[in-house]
Amino acid sequence: MIYFLRHGEDDESYVGGWSDVSLTNQGKEQVLEICKVLQKLPIREIVSSDITRARMTAEIVGNTLHVPITFSSKFRELDKGFLTGRKKEDAYLEYPEYKEAIRVDMRYPNGESMMDLYERVKLLLQEIEGWDQVLIVTHRGVINMVYFLMENRMPDNNKEQFQVTHASLHAWDNKQKKIGRIG
Repeated sequence: MIYFLRHGEDDESYVGGWSDVSLTNQGKEQVLEICKVLQKLPIREIVSSDITRARMTAEIVGNTLHVPITFSSKFRELDKGFLTGRKKEDAYLEYPEYKEAIRVDMRYPNGESMMDLYERVKLLLQEIEGWDQVLIVTHRGVINMVYFLMENRMPDNNKEQFQVTHASLHAWDNKQKKIGRIG
């Protein structure tokens, strides 16, 4: 079993993606709360996105579970290019076409499209298929793509459909090719 944990809440007034935004105090509390569930699971290792909000989440979990952490750029969120890390109000003034739900094949300027992320996660799942008892700390976009892939569906713009909320926990049975939220 491989577990996916979305990072805790961060400052949502900035465009996410590969942004260097920290967890809020609420986000830290969310992570501490999900640690109560994680302590009951057979986790031997944490692999985390190297983006700040995921790193902070992984460090809280790692300190609680006393397991080693590896950071990797492979588990990063969708690259939003020139919009990354900018205040949303400024970014969407300059790039208004990216404010609302965009086409899944539309790339962010100097970044990725949702289809790029989908293909990246598809290759990543092949790479980690043999892992077991690993917690992956990552982002909503990555976890959503795992759901799309397990349901054999192409991605769409409905970010909420799989309930990948801040500090939510999802279990992927890599043998049965199924994923579901468990916390």
